[in-house]
Amino acid sequence: MRTLALIAVSLLSVPALAAQQQGTGAASLSVLPNYEQVSADEQENKDFDAHDMWDGKKWSSREGRFTKRVYSHKEGATMASPLQIGRNIANALKAAGATVIFQGDTEPPDRKEALTGEYHVYGKATQGGKTVWLLTFVYNGGGNYEVRAIEEQAMVQEITASAMADALAKDGFIALDIHFDTAKATIKPESKAVVDQIAELLKSNAKLKVSIEGHTDNAGTAAGNKKLSSDRAKAVLDAVSGKGIAAARMTSVGWGQDKPVADNRTEEGRAKNRRVEIVKK
Repeated sequence: MRTLALIAVSLLSVPALAAQQQGTGAASLSVLPNYEQVSADEQENKDFDAHDMWDGKKWSSREGRFTKRVYSHKEGATMASPLQIGRNIANALKAAGATVIFQGDTEPPDRKEALTGEYHVYGKATQGGKTVWLLTFVYNGGGNYEVRAIEEQAMVQEITASAMADALAKDGFIALDIHFDTAKATIKPESKAVVDQIAELLKSNAKLKVSIEGHTDNAGTAAGNKKLSSDRAKAVLDAVSGKGIAAARMTSVGWGQDKPVADNRTEEGRAKNRRVEIVKK
């Protein structure tokens, strides 16, 4: 059963490995250790999706790269018991430095979707600065089992220079979901593509001049938010300038929490208020 346990460890990095191999996030069985007694009868891979995960107290929706595997024993193979499979997976997660949030022959309460199984193991790990959540359950009536994983990450905004140009022509501005490190003005890698498109917009429209304007939600102090938004707007300006766009064609300003576009009392509203706008001058 050692190899079966190694499968559980490998599943922690299935999404990342698959992305390196295929570039689309579609997972491949080639990244999994070989366990001759089982085969993956079903697999599902999504670059971005949401799934309820158990955090030890409640079920809550987690978003990011989603991977699902359903394993079954091959005909004639020795059948492992649900308890044996479950405990091996739990031990493998612990050995890999993951946290086993729950394990047992029942599942936590209040689950909207029944996960029919004789043994459940739910875990959490951190890899490359990202949190990975796992649900593993062994089916009733045999040693077949399923693993679902969410590698938490924000949805990357996909927008083109052409779409930006259309928005500026129609509305005079466009709001962009550019992600930064928490409480910092460091642009996250997943938002570099948006910066590339801003540069492409300005390259394609040689006479266009813009104001890059930062906005925050109302968490923290008004003065702190104004400085943070100003620093972030300047970081975007510098990043675009670094791609060959004359800095004289751009200005930057931070408005902090002064110009909300949504209700700061909800997480959804706060997320909309944390934005960078490109404004036509």
